[in-house]
Amino acid sequence: MRQIPAAAWTAATAAAALLVTGCGSSGDDGRPVAQRSAAPAGSQEINAHPLSDIRQGGTLKLAISQYIADYNRYTANGNQGDAAEISELVEPNLFSADAQGQVHPDKDFLLSAEVTSTSPQTVVYKLNPKARWSDGKPLSWRDFQALWKALNGGNKDYEAANTSGYDQITKVGQGADAHQVEVTFRTPYADWKRLFDPLLPAAGIDTPEKFNKGWTEKIPITGAAFKIASYDKTAQTITAVPDPDWWGTKAKLDSIVFRALDYTAWTDAYLNKEIDYASALLPEDYKRLVKAAGTDIRVGARWDEVHIEFNGARGPLKDVRVRQALQHAIDRKAIATAFGKDLPVKLKTYGSHFFMPNQTGYQDNSGTYGTYDLKKAGELLDAAGWKLQGENRVKDGKQLTLHYTLSSGSTTAQVDQAELVQAQLAQAGVKLVIDKVPANDYFSKYVTSGNFELTSFRWVDQVFRSEAYPIYREPAGKNLYENYGSVGSPEIDSLLEKAGETNDTAAANKLYNEADAKIWALGHSIPLYQRPQILAVRSDLANFGASGLADPDYTKVGWLKK
Repeated sequence: MRQIPAAAWTAATAAAALLVTGCGSSGDDGRPVAQRSAAPAGSQEINAHPLSDIRQGGTLKLAISQYIADYNRYTANGNQGDAAEISELVEPNLFSADAQGQVHPDKDFLLSAEVTSTSPQTVVYKLNPKARWSDGKPLSWRDFQALWKALNGGNKDYEAANTSGYDQITKVGQGADAHQVEVTFRTPYADWKRLFDPLLPAAGIDTPEKFNKGWTEKIPITGAAFKIASYDKTAQTITAVPDPDWWGTKAKLDSIVFRALDYTAWTDAYLNKEIDYASALLPEDYKRLVKAAGTDIRVGARWDEVHIEFNGARGPLKDVRVRQALQHAIDRKAIATAFGKDLPVKLKTYGSHFFMPNQTGYQDNSGTYGTYDLKKAGELLDAAGWKLQGENRVKDGKQLTLHYTLSSGSTTAQVDQAELVQAQLAQAGVKLVIDKVPANDYFSKYVTSGNFELTSFRWVDQVFRSEAYPIYREPAGKNLYENYGSVGSPEIDSLLEKAGETNDTAAANKLYNEADAKIWALGHSIPLYQRPQILAVRSDLANFGASGLADPDYTKVGWLKK
């Protein structure tokens, strides 16, 4: 799972959003835009073709939201969507997910992986003997061991974003031969397939210095079908090319160029043929992109949530009653309805921090906390000592003022949503100041360091429920894990730990739902809606687009023969 800047999730103008009540919408010609329900799990639109239909050569040009500061996805700074995408392109992904979200060994790296004992739980990985790092060393148990030591929490000098799962391992060593790895767990761990994926080389992470700093603006060692050919900070591009030493199926593309662009520039860049795909999720972008020649609009259902994050370690938000009041004062339905009114997919609010509405195990745990209720918001603020004086809430002579951190790379629509939240909170007597910060600093200097009061971004691709543990666990000193707002409790930690040890899926889901109800009650964050994939893609680009729950395979991506 990774975090994504919320550059493509916002509503229409605040004024319009406050007035929207219906589900219908209209295009530029005034006629209604036909809407369908969000695509079910398992659906994808990638223009699937066999390799025989794809020509050899060509460049794929992709946009990213910012130039990459850190490529180690196992650190808080590196666990950003664009950085993770590039890292996963050039590092071994031991398991790949299919369209149903089920994971399977990628035989280019991992011939098999299975639990060989349950007492204690032991997993044996059989590595592909052909798999090698760019420094010539074969993939081995040493890489597993180095990653485990960096992520198990035993050495606090490693700035690990997530220790869950790894902290339950007691031993990592060589199996029956040099190409086998044996991992032994202290307690049962249901989501063991999410560990060591992607694998990183021991030579690049075997000291805290290498782990924390060795991946800054560069990837020191690769081990997959592609490698990085160049980093150009001036041009804001990163270029990947096929690795000639790759042992698997030869890639069709000559290169993949990632270019950092403010999201506001993506549509124009696509229309000018500077990039080959762009999100068509924002209504104003969809209206332009759907008309573009040689373009497909590809729709899919990804694990992708939009939320507003609260910081419980700062100012008035330290009081749980204030956080709960904001949950009642923010009208989630108005936000979703306004955002989706000009799109071909209906958006609905939902009530879970762990499950998408179309997943087995989903239930709405928001209770009263997810209900828009200005009266209740006022009662909670009164109880917290913030009394209404005129139109403002005041305590000890000070007005209740909060700050909403927003990237300067935000779209007009994203600013509009922030302003919608601002207008909604004003109705409860809360003053909200919107602070724009530099796009390249947004995550590293504000979000992941907990330097905000309210902000909004996305968590995506949470195929394994236990991946969410660091988002909701209590921070340990300066290590926030991924709980950037520092809202948690020992009770929630206990439930999530127990769920992660439960191999019975139904029983585990029950525990996650119990934890979710407590997360809502603590006012950790507000889930808004499941974000659909709506992408504008070149019509002749094959095996790429709205992949849904599946992982993309860039060795199969390419341009169709003419």
